[in-house]
Amino acid sequence: MSNTLIDATHDPALRSWVASANEADTDFPIQNLPFGRFKRRKADEPFRIGVAIGDQVLDLKLAAAQCPWPTEVSRLLEPLAGGDLNAFMDLGPAARRTLRAALSQALAEGSEQGPFLELCLVPQAEVELAVPCRIGDYTDFYTGIHHATTVGKLFRPDNPLLPNYKWVPIGYHGRGSSIVPSGTPFRRPLGQMKGPDDAAPVHGPCRRLDWELELGAFVGGGNALGEPIGIQRAEDHLFGLVLLNDWSARDVQAWEYQPLGPFLSKSFASTISPWIVTAEALAPFRVPFERPAGDPQPLPYLDSEANRASGGLDLVLEVWLQTAAMREAGLPHQKLMASNFRDSYWTLAQLITHHASNGCNLSSGDLLGSGTQSGPEAGQGGSLLELTSGGKQPLILANGETRSFLQDGDSVRLRAYGQRDGVRRIGFGDCEGTVLPSPAADR
Repeated sequence: MSNTLIDATHDPALRSWVASANEADTDFPIQNLPFGRFKRRKADEPFRIGVAIGDQVLDLKLAAAQCPWPTEVSRLLEPLAGGDLNAFMDLGPAARRTLRAALSQALAEGSEQGPFLELCLVPQAEVELAVPCRIGDYTDFYTGIHHATTVGKLFRPDNPLLPNYKWVPIGYHGRGSSIVPSGTPFRRPLGQMKGPDDAAPVHGPCRRLDWELELGAFVGGGNALGEPIGIQRAEDHLFGLVLLNDWSARDVQAWEYQPLGPFLSKSFASTISPWIVTAEALAPFRVPFERPAGDPQPLPYLDSEANRASGGLDLVLEVWLQTAAMREAGLPHQKLMASNFRDSYWTLAQLITHHASNGCNLSSGDLLGSGTQSGPEAGQGGSLLELTSGGKQPLILANGETRSFLQDGDSVRLRAYGQRDGVRRIGFGDCEGTVLPSPAADR
């Protein structure tokens, strides 16, 4: 897998002339360099592409115009300077590595390009962030086996996992138009619901609103209709990752999901973190992909030596909650749980390969959700549905409040980072959304 290579851009001793990028707790050191789409607040300008570095954003439109670059790098900067991240994604992994190396050198201490690029920085506190690229399609998978098992036990105590789970990456087609960037509030959805003892369903505001802790993988470079993507080439089609909160209306979902799966219970909003952490930046956090003893091995089209050697990712995932009462009292978000993406039952390469295995044509900017990432231990549930046993055992918060499901005014923040000995810690930034009251049911 070409993008698992470690090079000079990952050197943990590498420092930047951007002072904030050298702070130990920053999500965006020079070893990260994620891409996003931004504009200056209150400025009359279109959104443009930038790279996060410390607490700053490097404006690539200005960087392309004001800084001297080698000819090949200038060519790679052209689509980014034009605000088109999708066009850059189309160029493939070799282009990403070339530009990453050039930006790393230019942002490093002692760089001759530093004086030019200093004029191209914008404080992150002064920008508005959007979804990082055009999202043509969104598919949500179900790769968290601990989530699938726990939720399955709520409905099928004797048979929590359906027979196909360990053989095929389960997924459903989601709604790309309702994906929003971190910081965007959303309304509690309306929906049709029916309790087990109700004579007929009702329509009204969702009462069992939940979050789901996921990673989102952006496709970089697609395939032609009818031409599958082999597992050996799948990593070349992975541009990078974001955090993804696939908000869920559990009561609507329980009534509508049979026989075709989620629909309105999922399509009202999904929140992503605005910075795409590239596959190259994540190379130091690759780990072997291993199935538990006794489980079936993947079918040959989903298996390769490289995928077994380094298909997993060692990334810590966290969920934090701040209620309206906590916010009014000046209390910060409270950490609810943590898990690790290395427990995922399928790798990102397997998701790409399976998605395209029937000839489905993927495109740059398509988003693949990982499914809820829960851990194997108690208290590592990636949703309130798990942490509260379906709402039967409410969480008791530090201020005395309780939560079975989300209430209006609640703010949920997802965080993720890679941290290993001998490697520079990198993070994803925040993925946060706040629940607003439902719209009127009769509109």
